[in-house]
Amino acid sequence: MPPPCTSSQQALELIIRSPGAMVDDVVFQCPDLTWNQIFLAIDRLSREGALTLTPKGGGLYAVQVSDEASLGIPVS
Repeated sequence: MPPPCTSSQQALELIIRSPGAMVDDVVFQCPDLTWNQIFLAIDRLSREGALTLTPKGGGLYAVQVSDEASLGIPVS
C-alpha cells in the first residue's frame, strides 16, 4: 500500500493538472482537505518557489507551477 498523500502533494498534483486554477477551485477539488490545509500547502510551496500566485483582483488568486520548479516535480 502506498503512503498516504499529503495535503501539499494533493494540492500540487491538482495544480499541475489545472494550471492557472483559482485557489478556491483547488479547495473545492480537494474535499477531503480543509481550506486551512490547502492554504498552508500553497503558502509553503509558494515560499519554496514551486508555485506562483497571480492576483486576479477582489482577493482572488490564480496558482500555477513555477517554470523553474516544473522541471523537477515528480507527480505520482
